[in-house]
Amino acid sequence: MTLTKAGGTAALICAGTYLIGFALLVSVLAPTGYGTTAINAQAVVDLIHASPSTMIAWNLTIYVVNALALMVLVVALKHRLHAAPGWAGVTQAQGVVWAALVLGAGMVANVAVEQALRLYATDPVAAAELWLSLHYVELGLGGGNEIAGGVWILCLSLAGLRADPAMIWRHWLGLAVGIGGLLTIFPPLGDAAGAVFGLGAIVWFIATGIALLRNA
Repeated sequence: MTLTKAGGTAALICAGTYLIGFALLVSVLAPTGYGTTAINAQAVVDLIHASPSTMIAWNLTIYVVNALALMVLVVALKHRLHAAPGWAGVTQAQGVVWAALVLGAGMVANVAVEQALRLYATDPVAAAELWLSLHYVELGLGGGNEIAGGVWILCLSLAGLRADPAMIWRHWLGLAVGIGGLLTIFPPLGDAAGAVFGLGAIVWFIATGIALLRNA
């Protein structure tokens, strides 16, 4: 398998992790308020106690699998920008940072599940407090804002407009997605900007994957 084909496959995997994540969020996790400012930590740890595999699967999908696929995509797209080697290096560095933060968030999230499950048997309230504290660390690394991802997609799209004119609409979509990611830093815009980034990124990943596979 060529690097370009591997990158295309990785992009589709990234899109798939987002889709699975959204499906779990709106079905299984929605009653707990997960992903909102009204999250009920006690309800989350009750879910962890009842079905720890659900939360582990959620964390592995949206964080670990996504990050590992993202690393491959970052390198593949770096080579697509051969006409702008300077920008290629910058975008690769940004993409690696994002992938590392996502992977770190997933590792913290799984530790939170494990420790909350261990404590739940003796003190469910303390388990909820512990989980929430670790959840905030997870959000700080990559679950609560999309700055790192927004910067990567934004710069990649700016460079693509100049060095990779194929599917120019994909680059313009990337600009919108990247700006949405950056706007998540502002609390009043966080939820709306996060939705723009997340939903837009699905389309962007799919379009990028198709483009890479067609040119493999």
